[in-house]
Amino acid sequence: MQSFRTELENPVVEKDIIDLERKIKAFREGKIHDEKFRSLRLARGVYGQRQPGVQMVRIKLPFGKVTFKQLLRIADIADEYGSGNLHLTTRQDIQIHYVSLDRTPELWAKLEQDDITLREACGNTVRNVTASPASGIDPQEPFDVSPYAHAVFEYFLRNPICQEMGRKFKISFSSSEADTGFSYIHDLGFIPKLQGEERGFKVMMGGGLGAQPSLAHIVKEFLPEDELIPYTEAVIRVFDRYGERNNRNKARLKFLVAKIGIDEVLRLAELEKTANKVKTFKINRDAVPQPEAPEAVSNIDVTIDNPLKYEQWLATNVFEQKQTGFYGVYVKVPVGDIHTPEARKFVAGIRGLVADEIRVTQNQGLLLKYARNESLPALFNALNALQLAEPGFDSVADVTTCPGTDTCNLGISNSMTLSKVLEDVIYNEYEDLIYNRDIKIKISGCMNSCGQHGLAHIGFHGSSLKADKRVLPSVQVLLGGGTVGDGIGRAADKVIKVPAKRATDVLRSVLNDYKANAVSEETFHNYYDSKGKDYFYQLLKPLADLTTLTEEEFVDWGHEETFATAIGVGECAGVMVDLVATLLFEAEEKLGWGKDAYAESRWADAIYHSYNTFLSSAKALLLDKAVNCSTQATVIKEFDAHFVDTGLVKLPVSFNDLVLQINQNEPSEAFASAYQKSAEEFLTEMKANREALKVS
Repeated sequence: MQSFRTELENPVVEKDIIDLERKIKAFREGKIHDEKFRSLRLARGVYGQRQPGVQMVRIKLPFGKVTFKQLLRIADIADEYGSGNLHLTTRQDIQIHYVSLDRTPELWAKLEQDDITLREACGNTVRNVTASPASGIDPQEPFDVSPYAHAVFEYFLRNPICQEMGRKFKISFSSSEADTGFSYIHDLGFIPKLQGEERGFKVMMGGGLGAQPSLAHIVKEFLPEDELIPYTEAVIRVFDRYGERNNRNKARLKFLVAKIGIDEVLRLAELEKTANKVKTFKINRDAVPQPEAPEAVSNIDVTIDNPLKYEQWLATNVFEQKQTGFYGVYVKVPVGDIHTPEARKFVAGIRGLVADEIRVTQNQGLLLKYARNESLPALFNALNALQLAEPGFDSVADVTTCPGTDTCNLGISNSMTLSKVLEDVIYNEYEDLIYNRDIKIKISGCMNSCGQHGLAHIGFHGSSLKADKRVLPSVQVLLGGGTVGDGIGRAADKVIKVPAKRATDVLRSVLNDYKANAVSEETFHNYYDSKGKDYFYQLLKPLADLTTLTEEEFVDWGHEETFATAIGVGECAGVMVDLVATLLFEAEEKLGWGKDAYAESRWADAIYHSYNTFLSSAKALLLDKAVNCSTQATVIKEFDAHFVDTGLVKLPVSFNDLVLQINQNEPSEAFASAYQKSAEEFLTEMKANREALKVS
């Protein structure tokens, strides 16, 4: 396990991996509390599975971009450390399952050799920055958003302001007004705009799915490109200080917006700009160059064994790029799973026919770039040999799903098998709908919407029902969600809950009614709105009748045993740990990080570490008084009330005025030095104060 220390060229990455190795050792020795360790490993992409003793490792691929070499490296890692399967996610990541915790540092080190990271793929951090997969080749785009997504990813990776937030923070970039990046369900969503020759973005804020979906607010019609990073930093600073930290079900930005109002969030963000590391940030537009197109190949003699399927594939999975003479090719990946032998054959089959850049799509597929017209038959044959040439990408037949009960702690009922079953229904009974991209079907194993059921036209999420004192797997049916465009979207309505085995009949009922009653060329949204929610409740009500249950319906899709709910502790947002000793230890650690940043002339980073030193120290003493604060802002307020105002702690000014110097001063060397000194003195006094309290 020690060999990676000499193989890695990046000392920052090497330090990260060595730190993970040390934390695992300390955890094994009982020196780190279980829940604290959980938050540490989550921020390093290591997530506990439903199965005990093994981990899911999430690989962070900014905007879903991966090269042939990187994909082959990930396949090798999945064979050596995992189950030999690559799972593509709706956030354009790749996940490996069944990994031993003790081997994760070594795994990470081997990935980093090909510039692949796990850092902040999970936990209370800025998650993977997503973007429309077609960015760079999209005929409708004003400009390529890939360099902007890359800049945001790079700026906030390891950034002190977003390492221990109340919950995760999600950012997306759409390539055009079609909004294929789903800006309306993100904490911050960006849609490219031009004002004359000037580049900028329409900004969406406060969106999110989950059990309580919220649609984002339009907060900027045009944000100049040089303000993208400072604006995002200011919003994250506000979320870090005022966001909920105790109740994880209320800890996303959307809840802060609902609590204090969008105007107040924007006002607070404006105040934070003083403390920002940068006031403007010039984006390197060349940071993500277009890949080289493959050499033209003449005299390609290819026989197509299934001409009809080929024509369907051309119509549904292939589009002409904005670069004349080249085509983008979408690859439909069933349930987002690619086994490693298949992944290697896939790369071998497409090499020389497309450019060396693959994008993972938000519906768990892949996008290939720069295919030449004459190469399309050979490309189809190569994909078809791997069963990866099914037509209907992003159509009714392309069902999005999360892993559900296969591996996730929070899964209630199976979603992977149900996805395959529903796709079979489309291909076998509604083949004409493979051309329909107006309707999206999405499934999640629980209400948290990792499978995006909250933005589906026809959505399902796992649940359970009781009948005759027995529990059976069920699905909540949702209808009417989806993208409208240019930042406008719709959250799906919860219509009815039915036994899971009747989901196929739900699909048939809705599609049959749509085909029979929708006006010619009418969109599903217009059809749904014209009928109304109650119409669909009445339509599906017979399927919710539990007096007609069969024994088979007590067994979930893909299972043989009778259903039983077994929900574990979810880790997708980390766990907050409020142990006094741990908090004081963390305060010392953060002070040390601040000193390191100061020594490297990183004034803004040093200041933020000092800020967190203040907060951790104060929170520790408040906990000694059984005062549990849900936000950083509350910590500041309550420390004044319980310690400063009562004279237990003597400060030259209020704790509020001392700490919030951070957003009233430019991040200069002088302020960084003075602020750090104050934080160190405060920590020393709080440690002495606690010792005195323990003695008394």
